[in-house]
Amino acid sequence: MQALIQRVTRAEVRIGGQVHGAIGAGLLILLCAEIGDGAEQADALLGKILKLRIFSDDAGKMNLSVQDVRGGLLIVSQFTLAADTRRGNRPSFTQAAPPALGRELYDYFVGAARRLHPEVATGAFGADMAVELINDGPVTIPLHIPAPTHGQD
Repeated sequence: MQALIQRVTRAEVRIGGQVHGAIGAGLLILLCAEIGDGAEQADALLGKILKLRIFSDDAGKMNLSVQDVRGGLLIVSQFTLAADTRRGNRPSFTQAAPPALGRELYDYFVGAARRLHPEVATGAFGADMAVELINDGPVTIPLHIPAPTHGQD
């Protein structure tokens, strides 16, 4: 499972010109489920995101988590994070989870986030969304929790 997280001063998702989800300071999480992912990868990724110390403390050092600063989470499905661009000029998305599994894991991730964090907003899985943000820093960090490999010791 992959995520691209951006520390933001604010972010919002619009669908059909209407605000669907918005946060003030916090993290914009672009989320991608891949083939072989399950609840274990979603839980590990969410745990990492919630504890990642990328907010500044009083000394100006990145030493605080989104939970420490009580920031919001805006979670947006983004299957294009699974893009494979090694061949040619057209990305391949064969490693992205099929839509049904992608939706299931996105919903699972959002539900887990809502149980563990007080402010969670979302996009809409599969929708054509416009995402607006002000990246704070800028701080943008890719995270990847790989699915287990089968058939290997």
